[in-house]
Amino acid sequence: MKLEAIKLHKYYNSRHKRLHVLNGINLKAQSGELVSIIGASGAGKSTLLHLLAGIDVPSEGEVLLDGKNIYKIKEGQRARLRNRMIGFVFQFYHLLPEFTALENVMLPGFIQGQAAKVIKKKAADLLKQVGLEKRGAHHPAELSGGEQQRVAIARALINQPQILFCDEPTGNLDSKTGAKICELLLSLNKEGGYTIVVATHSQEIAKVAGRRIFIKDGQLINN
Repeated sequence: MKLEAIKLHKYYNSRHKRLHVLNGINLKAQSGELVSIIGASGAGKSTLLHLLAGIDVPSEGEVLLDGKNIYKIKEGQRARLRNRMIGFVFQFYHLLPEFTALENVMLPGFIQGQAAKVIKKKAADLLKQVGLEKRGAHHPAELSGGEQQRVAIARALINQPQILFCDEPTGNLDSKTGAKICELLLSLNKEGGYTIVVATHSQEIAKVAGRRIFIKDGQLINN
């Protein structure tokens, strides 16, 4: 899936001033690309990823997926688009604590309306793919940070999205665990053919990405 952002702005108005978080972002990612967006905390990485994935709404500008502006459709349609075509991996995992690892992975499939038997097999296969086939019955509190992140990645893949967004996927992990997540993302890109856009400050992820884009103060400084 091809991704394009055109003159993307995000700002917040207060009584005294306007906070301009993103300032005219232009960005393209081709189908099958692994792109890293690199920047310090507060540079606008997460905000940009949320806009590209249709989670938040830009103040100005367009986001095109395969040439279609995702902000020209109704919110309900955009929610279905996210569920069917977009995978998102959050920095803080956002796993539901009352559900097991397997159930967390299954959840987007239920939302899509797939049969429980089909979803369960898909989820088990994905947990095996990320090396957690023996941890499916465990709840998030019983998993390490790296294991929770791998569950979150499996959950993002359950509906076979065409594009995967990852927000600081190694930000809360030690270097050894972070390296394993990097290897997993590279495998998903090279072997699975996923288009992947990663927001990060990690040089390890930057090294494996096919293209590196730097963001500073809400603007891309090379693209």
